[in-house]
Amino acid sequence: MTRPALVLRPEPGNAATARRLEAAGLTVARLPLFGIVAIEWTPPDDPYDALLLTSANAARLAGPGLAVLQHLPVIAVGAGTAAAAEDAGLRIAAVGQGDGAQALSLAHRNGWHRILRLAARDRIFLPGVEDIPVYASEPRIPAPGTMRLAKSTVTLLHSPRAATLFRRLLERDQTLLASVRVAAISDAVAQAAGKGWDRSLIAAEPNDAALVQAACTLAIDH
Repeated sequence: MTRPALVLRPEPGNAATARRLEAAGLTVARLPLFGIVAIEWTPPDDPYDALLLTSANAARLAGPGLAVLQHLPVIAVGAGTAAAAEDAGLRIAAVGQGDGAQALSLAHRNGWHRILRLAARDRIFLPGVEDIPVYASEPRIPAPGTMRLAKSTVTLLHSPRAATLFRRLLERDQTLLASVRVAAISDAVAQAAGKGWDRSLIAAEPNDAALVQAACTLAIDH
Protein backbone atom coordinates (compact mmCIF):
# COMPACT_ATOMS: atom_id res chain seq x y z
CA MET A 1 0.00 0.00 0.00
CA THR A 2 1.24 3.51 -0.86
CA ARG A 3 0.38 6.68 1.05
CA PRO A 4 -0.64 9.87 -0.78
CA ALA A 5 1.65 12.90 -0.62
CA LEU A 6 0.74 16.37 0.62
CA VAL A 7 2.61 19.41 -0.76
CA LEU A 8 2.54 22.65 1.26
CA ARG A 9 5.05 24.89 -0.53
CA PRO A 10 3.91 28.08 -2.35
CA GLU A 11 3.19 28.23 -6.06
CA PRO A 12 4.70 27.86 -8.59
CA GLY A 13 6.96 25.47 -6.71
CA ASN A 14 3.95 23.53 -5.39
CA ALA A 15 2.93 22.45 -8.88
CA ALA A 16 6.51 21.52 -9.80
CA THR A 17 6.85 19.28 -6.73
CA ALA A 18 3.45 17.72 -7.41
CA ARG A 19 4.55 16.82 -10.94
CA ARG A 20 7.67 15.10 -9.60
CA LEU A 21 5.60 13.08 -7.14
CA GLU A 22 3.01 12.11 -9.74
CA ALA A 23 5.78 11.02 -12.11
CA ALA A 24 6.99 8.75 -9.31
CA GLY A 25 3.54 7.19 -9.07
CA LEU A 26 2.15 8.91 -5.96
CA THR A 27 -1.27 10.46 -5.52
CA VAL A 28 -0.83 14.12 -4.58
CA ALA A 29 -2.84 16.68 -2.61
CA ARG A 30 -1.77 20.31 -2.88
CA LEU A 31 -2.32 22.84 -0.08
CA PRO A 32 0.00 25.88 -0.29
CA LEU A 33 0.34 27.36 3.20
CA PHE A 34 2.10 30.48 1.91
CA GLY A 35 1.67 32.89 -0.98
CA ILE A 36 4.57 34.78 -2.58
CA VAL A 37 4.28 38.55 -3.02
CA ALA A 38 6.74 41.14 -4.34
CA ILE A 39 8.28 43.82 -2.10
CA GLU A 40 9.32 47.28 -3.29
CA TRP A 41 13.07 47.74 -3.22
CA THR A 42 15.75 50.09 -4.47
CA PRO A 43 18.87 48.83 -6.29
CA PRO A 44 22.05 49.64 -4.30
CA ASP A 45 24.69 52.14 -5.38
CA ASP A 46 27.59 50.21 -3.83
CA PRO A 47 29.76 48.07 -6.12
CA TYR A 48 29.53 44.31 -5.67
CA ASP A 49 31.54 41.39 -7.05
CA ALA A 50 28.59 39.08 -7.62
CA LEU A 51 24.87 38.53 -7.13
CA LEU A 52 23.74 35.55 -5.04
CA LEU A 53 20.30 34.04 -5.58
CA THR A 54 19.08 31.39 -3.15
CA SER A 55 15.52 31.26 -4.49
CA ALA A 56 13.96 31.39 -7.94
CA ASN A 57 11.32 33.72 -6.48
CA ALA A 58 13.90 36.49 -6.17
CA ALA A 59 14.53 36.45 -9.91
CA ARG A 60 10.82 36.14 -10.74
CA LEU A 61 9.63 38.96 -8.47
CA ALA A 62 12.49 41.48 -8.35
CA GLY A 63 10.94 43.50 -11.17
CA PRO A 64 12.52 46.34 -13.16
CA GLY A 65 15.25 47.00 -10.58
CA LEU A 66 16.90 43.77 -11.65
CA ALA A 67 18.12 45.44 -14.84
CA VAL A 68 20.52 47.58 -12.80
CA LEU A 69 22.28 44.42 -11.61
CA GLN A 70 22.58 42.63 -14.96
CA HIS A 71 26.31 43.30 -15.14
CA LEU A 72 26.98 41.15 -12.06
CA PRO A 73 27.87 37.46 -12.35
CA VAL A 74 25.17 35.35 -10.68
CA ILE A 75 25.68 32.46 -8.29
CA ALA A 76 22.48 30.42 -8.17
CA VAL A 77 21.71 27.96 -5.39
CA GLY A 78 20.51 25.33 -7.87
CA ALA A 79 19.37 24.62 -11.41
CA GLY A 80 15.81 25.88 -10.90
CA THR A 81 17.01 29.21 -9.56
CA ALA A 82 19.55 29.46 -12.38
CA ALA A 83 16.80 28.92 -14.98
CA ALA A 84 14.63 31.65 -13.42
CA ALA A 85 17.61 34.04 -13.37
CA GLU A 86 18.36 33.37 -17.04
CA ASP A 87 14.70 34.00 -17.89
CA ALA A 88 15.07 37.37 -16.12
CA GLY A 89 18.06 38.29 -18.30
CA LEU A 90 20.83 37.63 -15.79
CA ARG A 91 24.20 36.02 -16.52
CA ILE A 92 24.82 32.77 -14.64
CA ALA A 93 28.42 32.33 -13.54
CA ALA A 94 28.09 29.39 -11.12
CA VAL A 95 25.37 26.97 -10.02
CA GLY A 96 25.37 25.24 -6.64
CA GLN A 97 23.96 21.86 -5.74
CA GLY A 98 22.98 22.37 -2.13
CA ASP A 99 21.82 25.22 0.09
CA GLY A 100 22.68 28.90 0.49
CA ALA A 101 25.82 28.19 2.52
CA GLN A 102 27.13 25.88 -0.20
CA ALA A 103 26.39 28.48 -2.89
CA LEU A 104 28.21 31.13 -0.85
CA SER A 105 31.22 28.82 -0.51
CA LEU A 106 31.14 28.37 -4.29
CA ALA A 107 31.21 32.15 -4.73
CA HIS A 108 34.22 32.47 -2.45
CA ARG A 109 36.07 29.74 -4.34
CA ASN A 110 35.53 31.77 -7.51
CA GLY A 111 37.12 34.82 -5.87
CA TRP A 112 33.94 36.80 -5.19
CA HIS A 113 33.73 38.22 -1.67
CA ARG A 114 31.64 41.38 -1.91
CA ILE A 115 28.31 39.71 -2.52
CA LEU A 116 24.76 41.02 -2.84
CA ARG A 117 21.79 38.73 -2.37
CA LEU A 118 18.21 39.40 -3.44
CA ALA A 119 16.22 37.46 -0.90
CA ALA A 120 12.99 36.87 0.99
CA ARG A 121 11.89 39.04 3.89
CA ASP A 122 12.07 35.96 6.14
CA ARG A 123 15.31 34.18 5.38
CA ILE A 124 18.32 32.35 6.76
CA PHE A 125 21.12 34.90 7.04
CA LEU A 126 24.51 34.18 5.50
CA PRO A 127 27.73 35.67 6.93
CA GLY A 128 29.30 38.48 4.96
CA VAL A 129 26.41 38.80 2.49
CA GLU A 130 24.45 42.02 1.93
CA ASP A 131 20.73 41.18 1.67
CA ILE A 132 17.96 43.14 -0.01
CA PRO A 133 14.46 41.65 0.47
CA VAL A 134 12.52 41.64 -2.81
CA TYR A 135 9.68 39.26 -1.92
CA ALA A 136 7.77 37.88 1.04
CA SER A 137 6.12 34.57 1.81
CA GLU A 138 2.77 35.33 3.44
CA PRO A 139 0.88 32.66 5.43
CA ARG A 140 -2.41 31.43 4.03
CA ILE A 141 -4.29 29.89 6.92
CA PRO A 142 -6.78 27.23 5.76
CA ALA A 143 -10.26 26.99 7.28
CA PRO A 144 -10.69 25.01 10.50
CA GLY A 145 -10.87 21.30 9.82
CA THR A 146 -8.94 21.48 6.55
CA MET A 147 -5.80 19.89 7.96
CA ARG A 148 -7.57 16.60 8.59
CA LEU A 149 -6.68 15.83 4.98
CA ALA A 150 -3.08 15.36 6.18
CA LYS A 151 -4.02 12.17 8.05
CA SER A 152 -2.22 9.10 6.65
CA THR A 153 -0.18 11.20 4.19
CA VAL A 154 3.49 11.79 3.58
CA THR A 155 3.82 15.57 3.89
CA LEU A 156 6.76 17.36 2.27
CA LEU A 157 8.29 20.21 4.29
CA HIS A 158 10.38 22.72 2.34
CA SER A 159 11.12 25.30 5.06
CA PRO A 160 11.25 25.75 8.84
CA ARG A 161 8.33 28.19 8.65
CA ALA A 162 6.20 25.64 6.81
CA ALA A 163 7.13 22.93 9.30
CA THR A 164 6.21 25.09 12.28
CA LEU A 165 2.92 26.26 10.77
CA PHE A 166 1.96 22.77 9.62
CA ARG A 167 2.42 21.35 13.10
CA ARG A 168 0.41 24.20 14.66
CA LEU A 169 -2.46 23.72 12.19
CA LEU A 170 -2.59 19.97 12.80
CA GLU A 171 -2.86 20.62 16.52
CA ARG A 172 -5.59 23.19 15.85
CA ASP A 173 -7.59 20.64 13.86
CA GLN A 174 -6.92 17.85 16.37
CA THR A 175 -5.15 15.70 13.77
CA LEU A 176 -2.78 13.24 15.39
CA LEU A 177 0.86 13.81 14.47
CA ALA A 178 1.35 10.05 14.77
CA SER A 179 -0.90 9.57 11.72
CA VAL A 180 1.41 11.66 9.50
CA ARG A 181 4.82 10.96 7.97
CA VAL A 182 7.02 13.94 7.10
CA ALA A 183 9.85 14.38 4.62
CA ALA A 184 12.06 17.36 5.48
CA ILE A 185 14.37 19.10 3.01
CA SER A 186 17.04 19.73 5.65
CA ASP A 187 18.00 19.08 9.24
CA ALA A 188 16.85 22.60 10.19
CA VAL A 189 13.41 21.86 8.76
CA ALA A 190 13.23 18.53 10.61
CA GLN A 191 14.11 20.29 13.86
CA ALA A 192 11.36 22.86 13.27
CA ALA A 193 8.87 20.05 12.64
CA GLY A 194 9.70 18.47 15.98
CA LYS A 195 8.90 14.94 17.10
CA GLY A 196 5.80 12.78 17.40
CA TRP A 197 5.32 11.84 13.74
CA ASP A 198 4.63 8.33 12.51
CA ARG A 199 7.95 8.50 10.66
CA SER A 200 10.24 11.25 9.41
CA LEU A 201 13.10 11.39 6.94
CA ILE A 202 15.55 14.12 5.90
CA ALA A 203 16.37 14.47 2.21
CA ALA A 204 19.83 13.29 1.19
CA GLU A 205 20.47 16.74 -0.32
CA PRO A 206 18.68 20.05 0.33
CA ASN A 207 16.77 20.19 -2.97
CA ASP A 208 13.32 19.31 -4.25
CA ALA A 209 14.36 16.21 -6.20
CA ALA A 210 15.96 14.65 -3.12
CA LEU A 211 12.96 15.62 -0.98
CA VAL A 212 10.61 13.88 -3.41
CA GLN A 213 12.81 10.80 -3.25
CA ALA A 214 12.59 10.83 0.55
CA ALA A 215 8.81 11.18 0.35
CA CYS A 216 8.61 8.19 -1.99
CA THR A 217 10.56 6.12 0.53
CA LEU A 218 8.17 7.11 3.33
CA ALA A 219 5.09 6.51 1.18
CA ILE A 220 5.54 2.75 1.17
CA ASP A 221 3.54 0.99 3.91
CA HIS A 222 5.09 -2.36 4.71
